[in-house]
Amino acid sequence: MKFVDEVVIDIAAGHGGAGCASFRREKFIPMGGPDGGDGGRGGDVVALADAGLNTLVDYRYAKRHEAGNGEPGRGSDQFGAAGRDVVLRMPVGTIITDLASGQVIGELMQPDQRVVLARGGDGGFGNLHYKSSTNRSPRQKTPGWPGEHRRLQLELRLLADVGLLGMPNAGKSTLIAAISNARPKIADYPFTTLHPNLGVVRAGPSRSFVVADIPGLIEGAAEGAGLGHHFLRHLQRTRLLWHVVDVAPLDPAVDPVRQAKAVLAELRKYDDALWRKPRWLVLNKIDMVEQHLRDDLVREFTRRMRWRGPVFVVSALAREGLKPLLEATWTHVQAARAPASGIVDVRFAPDKTVPAS
Repeated sequence: MKFVDEVVIDIAAGHGGAGCASFRREKFIPMGGPDGGDGGRGGDVVALADAGLNTLVDYRYAKRHEAGNGEPGRGSDQFGAAGRDVVLRMPVGTIITDLASGQVIGELMQPDQRVVLARGGDGGFGNLHYKSSTNRSPRQKTPGWPGEHRRLQLELRLLADVGLLGMPNAGKSTLIAAISNARPKIADYPFTTLHPNLGVVRAGPSRSFVVADIPGLIEGAAEGAGLGHHFLRHLQRTRLLWHVVDVAPLDPAVDPVRQAKAVLAELRKYDDALWRKPRWLVLNKIDMVEQHLRDDLVREFTRRMRWRGPVFVVSALAREGLKPLLEATWTHVQAARAPASGIVDVRFAPDKTVPAS
């Protein structure tokens, strides 16, 4: 399935049905009185968070979504039926923005969360509605009110506890495959990873967290080099970043410290708040370094980086050093997790200035 994380769609709620002006006409019942019913209410357009979806590809070509209109009222005290609602299923983590106003209508943060995107118009009044002791033969009726219509931008930001950051071929995909159930494509050329991958890591019984792997970031990404900053948005909701560095590149001319500093510089250009997130240094491919040289290599690397945060030395391929990393990450994530918020239902009052024609 193609990964799509940003689309623009048009939605329209249903119009309310018109009211009916009718009078009861039956044999032996003189002056039966008004019996015109009200019109039905227009259908809503609703977003529903679906935990089984991980992309917005369903909306790449289906750009227009309309709810049903309410039925008009009829005689014999019959009210019109309400219009059919349209439910748009979206991945958890989707941000919904009204393009006209720039307002964020809602964020789908929990499975089965519902957000009303456009509210249907109310039905018009039939003449039965105007009956009174002084107005026994009302002939008034009103048309239905129009439903809301909007042009929306849908933006998916993956919900993960930990995000993997690093150069292409730093071993991020191998690492997520080694610690989780994710099976990303792994190859020996840059930019093997073309879209984000999610993996659930089991740190123990009833102890799990989610890791997100994004395409590698290279120097000059802000100017369009490589895949650019397009996928960094998926790290904005993480609680922790693992900066994965290849400490044993095959090319002797490649300096791992310079690469690591370039990644941090591009991260800061993109978003200063993302740059300030808790970040751990994960030195990968340590199995490519002789045992007696490893301690000196780590000391020299952290000295040149001026790094004072947590450092973990691992080999994703050989599965060395992973357990301390996972245990420490679980402790950090568990402490950072906030209580789950409740379901949000955002509604907008219909504009009742102009009736539907």
